[in-house]
Amino acid sequence: MGLMKKLMLGAAAVSLMMTGAAQAENKRIALVVKALGIGFFEAAAKGAEEAAKELGDVEIIYTGPTDTTAEGQIEVINALIAQNVDAIAVSANDRDALVPALKKAMERGITVISWDSGVAPEGRMMHLNPSSNPLIGNMIIKLAADNMPEGGEVAVLSASATATNQNTWIEEMNKVLPNYKGITVVSTVYGDDKADKSYTEAQGLMKAHPNLKAIIAPTSVGIVAAAQAVTDAGMVGKINVTGLGLPSEMAGHIKSGASKSFAIWNPIDLGYAATMIAYNLETGKAEAKPDAEIGMGRMGNVKLDANNEGAMADPFVYDASNIDAFKDIF
Repeated sequence: MGLMKKLMLGAAAVSLMMTGAAQAENKRIALVVKALGIGFFEAAAKGAEEAAKELGDVEIIYTGPTDTTAEGQIEVINALIAQNVDAIAVSANDRDALVPALKKAMERGITVISWDSGVAPEGRMMHLNPSSNPLIGNMIIKLAADNMPEGGEVAVLSASATATNQNTWIEEMNKVLPNYKGITVVSTVYGDDKADKSYTEAQGLMKAHPNLKAIIAPTSVGIVAAAQAVTDAGMVGKINVTGLGLPSEMAGHIKSGASKSFAIWNPIDLGYAATMIAYNLETGKAEAKPDAEIGMGRMGNVKLDANNEGAMADPFVYDASNIDAFKDIF
């Protein structure tokens, strides 16, 4: 944060104190991120500010450690407890290490939720996942199918064979495959989230399957490597690369046509939704319990499962129409 911004925040705090009543009514919601200076989380903070503006009686405290450690986050949380904030919404660096500090916060009457990266159930009231395994599984095959009206062959380039999240997404994709007529998955290969190995595996897929129409990579490393392999093979326009990726890394491949579209959660929506949930819990408009539905403003409602976890939305689709708006954010 620049000095000017700090001074402006300081001035805002003073003016709030002078209005007295207004300050007493404002809910202070702390958005605690994995580390400061990360584009993804700065975008989430934009969403939080958007929610605060909509609600009208909320002050956002955007904070986090300088590096992605649990120790750093615990220090930040203890400082927020000392300031007696109303709510803490945290993207955790460690699922278990933050629990004692967050328990202390809840004992002091502070509303605590986790979002993006979860905290163990005893350290929070609820957790907001950016999306869900079934939603992600459906999205990655839909992205391929939407550009294959005649059907055809697709292949999957994953991370490691043991990556739990990737394997779950591929399983979910295979469950909904019958909904996409004429599409066959001819191969699943693993690039171990290494750029060079993923590139080689993508080359192998093109050689082994001359009629291949799409490569689906549900990994930000794999999708970039596959798009580069398709470009270098002169197959742009013949093979579409899609899956999960980051706008900053995929912008060039969207422009070249190597990828028509890809998806990932929208961090702006995530910060917005987390703020709305924290506010609704803090003000008693909702309660975090299994099967509860909690309002997320323009993002609709989140339904909680037995572990008090819920999914925000479908992964957000990025293509030529919106890539420029996001490529500098994350």
